[in-house]
Amino acid sequence: IKHGSLGDIVQISGVLKDIREKHNNDNIFILTTYPYVALMSKCPFVDNLLVDRRLPRWNILYLLKLRKIVNKFNFSLAYDLQNSSRTLFYKKFLFNISNWSSASTMFKNETKKIDFEQDSVLERFKLQLDSSNVKSIHTLTPNFSWACLDVSRTISRFLSKKFIVIFPFSSPKLQHKQWPYYNRLIKIIRSNHQDLEIITAPGPNEIEEAKKIDAITITNNGKSLDIMQLAGLIKISQFVISNDTGPAHMAAHLGLNGVVLFGYHTTAKKVSIETKKFRAISVRDLKDLSPDEVYKSIKKKLDLIN
Repeated sequence: IKHGSLGDIVQISGVLKDIREKHNNDNIFILTTYPYVALMSKCPFVDNLLVDRRLPRWNILYLLKLRKIVNKFNFSLAYDLQNSSRTLFYKKFLFNISNWSSASTMFKNETKKIDFEQDSVLERFKLQLDSSNVKSIHTLTPNFSWACLDVSRTISRFLSKKFIVIFPFSSPKLQHKQWPYYNRLIKIIRSNHQDLEIITAPGPNEIEEAKKIDAITITNNGKSLDIMQLAGLIKISQFVISNDTGPAHMAAHLGLNGVVLFGYHTTAKKVSIETKKFRAISVRDLKDLSPDEVYKSIKKKLDLIN
């Protein structure tokens, strides 16, 4: 079970691979939400999917319908990778699955559960799989490459040279994650790296906002790239600069060089976003992080691209 969000979906790539290897001869379903149906239909580690509309829990008719759909398959085991109050409700009251792997089933002791929740996302998944006798070989190093589509034709309409991608957006509810100085950073990069194009790939609700960014906006016939197209775009880029968003997690787990900018909302360690190539700059208040500081931290890697 994994409902979202995008960054969370990206991160379970290694978890799903480990579960697949444990249950190589079994039929594996994933229960997810509509935004990830096309993506998870392509995932090589699952065989089928079910859709959860996540309607309010007072919608009894919907819950009964969901229960009927899930229980008709007589699942022998559930891996709850969402670990939410909603999925705990499913376990207790809806789904007839006796063998259930989740954070709630790991710990009877509330103190241990609180300690567990202080670990990073991927470390928590590792503990969960270990407790379920699944070898966590890939969990700590997710590889999202399976999701990439070839977007070379789309890109060729916009670009003729090497490029870096910026993701300057955030959910409207998470404005505190948004660094305000991308245009100033773009100006610095352009003045020092004339051989690099700078692009952005806005989501469906970000296309108008992208007009305020001094970068080439990549779309597919005027529409946002879907998740697999976006993964393909990131994969062939030279460098990524991003707020703490889903595309940043994609870049990290596609093996890209890049940097993600963090404010007070959480830490890079907690969300398991850093790799050897993809690093975080963390400050208390993103408004205090200057474009010069960001450029100084990435200059050597940009020089290597040229």
